[in-house]
Amino acid sequence: MAETTQRNAHHSIPDDSESSTYRYIIVAAKRARQIQGGSRSFLPTTSRKPTVTALEEVRRGLVQYEDPIRDAALAARKPASK
Repeated sequence: MAETTQRNAHHSIPDDSESSTYRYIIVAAKRARQIQGGSRSFLPTTSRKPTVTALEEVRRGLVQYEDPIRDAALAARKPASK
């Protein structure tokens, strides 16, 4: 059982309290479209499937994206600087 979990760990959705699963999927889908359109992957990969590559790139944090709701929540938590 542990072997299966470890083997599938790179295909799992990250458990990040500051990001939603929905946002992860949307960002990965947009990245997969970029790869299908000819963009180069950020990772050396043997996978021919752009979706698998995009999911791994997003999971590792290699894809930068803006999330206005998350950014506003993080800004609200920071103490005001003097």
